[in-house]
Amino acid sequence: MREVFESTNRLQEQADNEIQALAVGKNGDLHKTMIAMEEADVSFQLLMQIRNKIVAAYQEIMRMQI
Repeated sequence: MREVFESTNRLQEQADNEIQALAVGKNGDLHKTMIAMEEADVSFQLLMQIRNKIVAAYQEIMRMQI
């Protein structure tokens, strides 16, 4: 699970770097910037869905009667 967090964080950092490079004129490749942003977004959405499934499973376990 730690690898998922690290991968998502790395993609977010890459997208931030691409945005900054585009903003200051170092990188004129808008497509590359947009792709980096979308990769980071998809990774983050996946991470949130995993979290939601874990929370739902925990809540279901807590509702079980012993």
